[in-house]
Amino acid sequence: MMSRRNRGSSRRGSNVSDHGFRLKVYIAIFAAVMAIGTVGFMATEGRTLFDSAYYTVVTVATVGYGDIHPETPAGKAIAIMIILFGTGTFLGVVATATEMMLSRREERSRHDKLNILAGLFFSEIGLSVLKTASIKDSAIGSIRKTLASAGKWTDADVSAIRTYFSGHESDLAPLPADFELLRGILKENQYLMIQLLENPVLVEHEHFTDILRAAFHFNEELRSRNDFRELPPSDLEHLKGDLKRLYDFLIPQWVDYMVFLKENYPYLFSLAVRTNPFCDREDARVIG
Repeated sequence: MMSRRNRGSSRRGSNVSDHGFRLKVYIAIFAAVMAIGTVGFMATEGRTLFDSAYYTVVTVATVGYGDIHPETPAGKAIAIMIILFGTGTFLGVVATATEMMLSRREERSRHDKLNILAGLFFSEIGLSVLKTASIKDSAIGSIRKTLASAGKWTDADVSAIRTYFSGHESDLAPLPADFELLRGILKENQYLMIQLLENPVLVEHEHFTDILRAAFHFNEELRSRNDFRELPPSDLEHLKGDLKRLYDFLIPQWVDYMVFLKENYPYLFSLAVRTNPFCDREDARVIG
């Protein structure tokens, strides 16, 4: 489940990784040119270390004050090498660093927008589905204990929660009344799900798209039945499988959303912890 969740984010981060690798290559070439130029001018022109480094820098930066210049053929050859390789590499470093900075800013902006959409989804649909399904999860006691021990959701707490849910095999036992309740929730928010699915921010987020597809499928399955109390056991088992799929998709995304709230909106995080869908309370009172 967790590896599936990470596929979309790894693709989105590939551009930043490419920029980082390219920047490292440019810096390595630039450092080599600077070293060769400095040592070369010291050997061919008899300059000091400082003067040689100074001339190499002003040449690479295309400043060219003219106060120091090569006089020997070998020194001139080194200067040509610096102009051809060093200047281009220096510009490459600047351009790649700028591009990398802009890509990271864009990535952060996209990540924030994604979590805002996730918050909208959870407030209208996801939390209700998790609440209804988790009560019927045979491991709800263990889940509540794991979340209760999270405390302030430190990095260690989050790691423990992810580890727990990655090994969690949900076993749901929903009743016909639960399917009736979920049908009403999904039907009421069907237009919202369509809008979310059409949002370009979510296109690259594979796991969230899986959630929406699972929700759409479950919604269609529920709407195609009339009275859930009259369904045969085999049909109820089929609906339980659809609910389990949606439930299993929602859990890791909910953990991600909680981490986002903690890091960016502590006041919303406080409320989200007190009203989390796995707790056995119905209000947001602060108990201390």
